[in-house]
Amino acid sequence: MHGFSQYTEPWDVMQIRDLPYPDPGVPDVRSGPRFLYWLGRNQLGGQLKSLSWGLLHQCGVAGLPLGVGLAVQAVVDRSGRSLALAAGLIALLGAAVALGDTMLHRTAVTNWITAAARVQQLLARKTAELGSALTRRVAAGEVVAVSTGDVEKIGWFVEALSRFAAAALTLVVVCVGLLVYQPALGVVVAIGVPVLALAVLPLLPKATRRADAQRELAGKATELASDTVAGLRVLRGIGGEDLFLGRYRDASQQVRRAAVRSARMWALISAVQVLLPGLLLITIVVYGAKLTLDGRVTVGELVTVYSAVTLLLYPLRHFEEIAMAYSFSRPSAQRAARVLSLERTAPAPGDEAPARTPALVPDEPPSGDLYDPATGLLAPAGLFTAVVCGDPDLAGRLAERLGGHATSDTAAPDTAAPDTATPDAATDADAPGGTPPSALLGGVALDDVALITARGAVLVQDKDPVLLSGTLAELLDVPASGHVSAADALDAAQCEDVLAALAQTSADRADDPMRTRITERGRSLSGGQRQRLALARSLVTDPEVLVLDEPTSAVDSHTEARVAAGVKRLRSGRTTVVFASSPLVLDQADQVVLVHEGEVAAAGTHRELLHTDPRYRAVVTRETAAEDAAKAAIPGAMEHGVREEIEESA
Repeated sequence: MHGFSQYTEPWDVMQIRDLPYPDPGVPDVRSGPRFLYWLGRNQLGGQLKSLSWGLLHQCGVAGLPLGVGLAVQAVVDRSGRSLALAAGLIALLGAAVALGDTMLHRTAVTNWITAAARVQQLLARKTAELGSALTRRVAAGEVVAVSTGDVEKIGWFVEALSRFAAAALTLVVVCVGLLVYQPALGVVVAIGVPVLALAVLPLLPKATRRADAQRELAGKATELASDTVAGLRVLRGIGGEDLFLGRYRDASQQVRRAAVRSARMWALISAVQVLLPGLLLITIVVYGAKLTLDGRVTVGELVTVYSAVTLLLYPLRHFEEIAMAYSFSRPSAQRAARVLSLERTAPAPGDEAPARTPALVPDEPPSGDLYDPATGLLAPAGLFTAVVCGDPDLAGRLAERLGGHATSDTAAPDTAAPDTATPDAATDADAPGGTPPSALLGGVALDDVALITARGAVLVQDKDPVLLSGTLAELLDVPASGHVSAADALDAAQCEDVLAALAQTSADRADDPMRTRITERGRSLSGGQRQRLALARSLVTDPEVLVLDEPTSAVDSHTEARVAAGVKRLRSGRTTVVFASSPLVLDQADQVVLVHEGEVAAAGTHRELLHTDPRYRAVVTRETAAEDAAKAAIPGAMEHGVREEIEESA
């Protein structure tokens, strides 16, 4: 159900000092326009406040010609009393203009900032909810584009809406006032002003399409730039900088050409809004002069009407602005709605994504054996379980599912070939929304407990962990049980060389590596160093269950063996699940489970499975079927190979 949060009333006037929102609410993400409407409705009090000050300001501006006309007529009539009254009216209107303009600016900026802040809070909440699944569903560059430029454009439209409403009401008031004040000229104004306001409507669809095309190309260029910067280290290694630089140059030129085409259309709209008011003014002057010569209109009335039409150009500008704001904010709102509509559990085709609000009060954390019904994987409580899976993508999805609230990447039932379907695939398709059943911890479905509770019970570290910028002490300052110190975690993860390298670059005179600043995503460190620091961060938290996806894939074999031994020692008595295929890690495990084609195929120790299961041996030793058959044909060859493998592992 789409609507307001229980903490937000539509008539509340949010102040900047009150940010962030206690709860930004549940957005309507069915489309971009619906999302914009939801934002405007959620700050209705601020919109009405801005509308009130806008009316005071613009009606004050529109009333000035009346004071000027009365003053001119007073001079013509040589009436000092009328001149004094006209001066008083001008002074009063000037004060109203100043006050209205000041307060309108304050309220309009408040509406802009609070709308943008609400969108940013919603994006931050969705990012925290999706976790690592976000970048598999949406490109990182698109997330950056939405949370920066798109947020500003959405805020611009929400802010401009109240000023446009004030301008439209002012035009109505002025036209009605001129009809009453001077009917002969007022009829011309009443007919001409709506024509001026609506003349650009035929041009808006084309301008909007060009603006959409520009925004789409700009978004793609941002995605390309973000992905290129993220992979710059790899690109330099393969000599691909020039290739990707050329691609970005082409993308940026496409954006430039699209921006020029869009600017031409908006320039045409601006020209129309300058030309037509000019023609209206000429008509007023010519027709008014004729009426004045005929004695039907006084000089003061002609000055009043002319001045009023001149000042009407100011509120008319808001029609162009609201059109531009909507055309630029609509695709931005559509992108934001697309990101905010993502759910960890995908709905069935044709079903609307359910609106979820993360639980604020954590449930009692479950404990016990970790079990995945989809594959049959069982990780006994308190043991070190290693999982071998020949498909890295399947391993990543399984690791995420073990953490609860996992995203379903299962294809729709009609896209899978019937002869390739497995029993597990059928089970997955029968599950609600076509998603695999939830992992169980101590018999409790992790998807049924609050997300924050599931994250506290099971911590999943994927194969590409992110290090945020900050000092090493800040990196390790995470919510934890307090039973594992930072020193013990760093020692178990074999970070001695990392600490030494950080000490050399430390800004602290005592060469304290804990106070050394780590750059964004740890780009100043090698892949193995980043991986071990991320592992140390996970070990510090000391969760009930720790799931590690290839935690040593970027380190050398000697370090890998020490890391595996250190993790087993530090996690003694706690449940640990490691997805790996390295014998050095597998030999440390209390239990090794082989997952083949989406289900558990074998379980035992590393040495037992090497002897008994050729599928396990093929994954772990990278041995082909032909090599396996050749060894089987030579008596004792298999045992000798296994013995060598075990000795290397030890």
